[in-house]
Amino acid sequence: MHTVDLGRRRGMMCRAGSWALVSCVLLLGMGGGCGPAELLPEPPEPPEPRAQVQDVLVDNGLSFNGLSFNGLSFNGLSFNGLSFNGLSTEAFKNWFHSNPVLADEVMRYVVRCAVPAGQARTYTCPQTGKTYAWTGSLGLAPRWAGGSASSELEQELVSACLAAHVNPYKVSIPISVLGRHASGQVIAYTNDELNMFPKHESCFFGNLFTGQGIYAGSRGTLLSQNQSSARACAVVDNSGSQRLKCPPLVYVGDCSRHCTLDSTGLFFDRCVYSGAEYRPLATRMRDQDIYRCGDGTCQVTESCGTANWYNSCLPDCGICR
Repeated sequence: MHTVDLGRRRGMMCRAGSWALVSCVLLLGMGGGCGPAELLPEPPEPPEPRAQVQDVLVDNGLSFNGLSFNGLSFNGLSFNGLSFNGLSTEAFKNWFHSNPVLADEVMRYVVRCAVPAGQARTYTCPQTGKTYAWTGSLGLAPRWAGGSASSELEQELVSACLAAHVNPYKVSIPISVLGRHASGQVIAYTNDELNMFPKHESCFFGNLFTGQGIYAGSRGTLLSQNQSSARACAVVDNSGSQRLKCPPLVYVGDCSRHCTLDSTGLFFDRCVYSGAEYRPLATRMRDQDIYRCGDGTCQVTESCGTANWYNSCLPDCGICR
């Protein structure tokens, strides 16, 4: 497995809104204060596509093709004081040391989005001597992954990818991520993946690293009053409204209002919003990740009450006391 010491790379930051998806998100390269990179073991031989899907569903640390696990949290992702240009080694050391747990979480998703499967990035915290390793998966940013400065297109794709992985309920469920790498190559997918994730969910686009914002639209999956989903930031009810506000993620309505479909019909080639054009990503979800009041389980998205609604679910969650 190929590893790169992040202390040899430069990084980028941006500013965003409050109670944030990313108040100020760390981009693809981080300056560093790293110790020596830790040599990771060689990965096993890749399984056949059907086995790949199964592996992803049982191991949150794995992601093959476009399959990935969301779960990036909103709270505490604050990167104030670090700028878009000229990130210094001392600045990154101070940022990481100020909250290693959250920094580790964000870097896990940044590297997962940017770096191809079979590669990893490591960072050794000089204050503690602990080495952190983050595994690549989707490979959306080949220029940066190859050692060059990231392009604006790579910034857009990593922004969209981070937004797609946010989960307001802090639970991890599998999603299918579709679109193109910055190089133009389609993110690999299999028929098994499409069949296992039949529900078109959302589109995500924007650029967190230039302050242009981050946006989400809905695509076909509408929730009735007794239904809910942990993917609440982009899946909407049948009135067309978001169930949960997730600033700074801005909901822009149906994806088709702003985005142009790829010829495959599976994802979008581009989205235009407020006069700016972006490269988007699309997501799909499983049927079982749409919860229904009355299925016998009080889900994290449901609450007690006296009716059969997701927010007043007597059969599953009982009467509020």
